[in-house]
Amino acid sequence: MTFRGWPEEALDFFEGLERDNSRAYWTAHKAVYEECVLGPMTALTDELAAEFGEPRIFRPYRDVRFSADKSPYRTDIGATVGSGYIRLSAAGLAAGNGMYLLAPDQLDRYRRAVAADRSGAELDQITTALAARSAGGISLTGHDMLRTAPRGYPPDHPRIGLLRYKGLVAWHEWAVERWLGTTAAKDHVREFLVATAPLADWLDAHVGPSELPDGRPR
Repeated sequence: MTFRGWPEEALDFFEGLERDNSRAYWTAHKAVYEECVLGPMTALTDELAAEFGEPRIFRPYRDVRFSADKSPYRTDIGATVGSGYIRLSAAGLAAGNGMYLLAPDQLDRYRRAVAADRSGAELDQITTALAARSAGGISLTGHDMLRTAPRGYPPDHPRIGLLRYKGLVAWHEWAVERWLGTTAAKDHVREFLVATAPLADWLDAHVGPSELPDGRPR
């Protein structure tokens, strides 16, 4: 299957799911999901995989075990391609690149690298360049951010803003436009992943995967 964009039916599907997040709705519209939502996402991630890394599409079911919201289905479709993340919902398209939530061992390596002169200056240059593209829609975010300096680091450190992050990703959201239903959607995602590759590469080089048994924050 060749990626040709998402048809309007994909957005209609999610709008309906937001109103009626039930098994009955899902069953009645499953064919629409598979053809108009999942099919294009599979084609897109397969086409991007050779350049950006292994693709993975998330299951449409929510983990409600520890949530007060027992709605069974996600009202978006999410996928990863290497370090990049792609999301489609009724609101439009979004993409991210980086490490959203750092496990304790990753966070320690991240802060040491930010504090170090050479690697820290490199990240500062990367994030400054991305911030300059904020008019184009790219922003920096993460799972959480400390209000003050992390323990062991001076509050007047020249890169205190970066030290306060507990995860760091570049993020871009696009509202619904006509191009979403064309191959231009792939061009937008690809351009974003290329522009944010230096951030992902820095994190890969200086932070890397968690070495904890389950890789989860404690």
